[in-house]
Amino acid sequence: MPETIIAANWKMNKATAEAMEFARGLKKALLQKPVAATIIVAPSFTSLAAVAAELNNSPVRLSAQNMHAVEKGAFTGEISGAMLKDAGCRYCIIGHSERRTLFGEKDSFINAKIAAALSYDLRPIFCIGETLAEREANATFSVISRQLKEGLNNIPAGDMKHIVVAYEPVWAIGTGKTATPEQAQEAHIFIRNLLGEIYGKSIADAVSIIYGGSVTANNIGVLMAQKDINGALVGSASLDLSSFLNIINFK
Repeated sequence: MPETIIAANWKMNKATAEAMEFARGLKKALLQKPVAATIIVAPSFTSLAAVAAELNNSPVRLSAQNMHAVEKGAFTGEISGAMLKDAGCRYCIIGHSERRTLFGEKDSFINAKIAAALSYDLRPIFCIGETLAEREANATFSVISRQLKEGLNNIPAGDMKHIVVAYEPVWAIGTGKTATPEQAQEAHIFIRNLLGEIYGKSIADAVSIIYGGSVTANNIGVLMAQKDINGALVGSASLDLSSFLNIINFK
């Protein structure tokens, strides 16, 4: 059975003091009222070590928002998997649509990052999804297929148990628009079936496929009711602790 995962992607928000305060509150809440899902937070790079310390001895896992594909070198402003591991990360978001659209990251580079993350025992949260123009051109499935196949190129079947796939329709990220539960499920089952073609059904059925795109406490329940949606990658609604707690305690 796929693991249920709810991850908070804070993007370029929260300086260290605010991030630590949130982490303390989240840890306290989950120790008092545990949840069945795996809960992940992804702060800015500058807050990783401090948040890791706050989350020590808690069920919350730490993720980075991005990483480079090589261990070290002349890459000003970048950060490596080794550095993230040293800071306490267990996960890393890779291929987020903002990295693709704003920073021009290609599928081949994302593939190299996934391989690098796995080599450092970091679990990739591998993001894929179509733009509004691509959806309106009926290209959703061809885009997802290309991103998935090229992003997982030469990734061994045995590593799939460490990879989380996040479907995030670009047109729904930060817009207030959310894919309907039926649209999201349609994309998720397509992804799972495609993984089955690549790796086999038993491996595909065990992969956690989570949804990202204007997830809130108001829509998390209907999204999670879909058979192939195994969690959520939450953006703006994860910045407020009470909002995020309402999401992870969905019914």
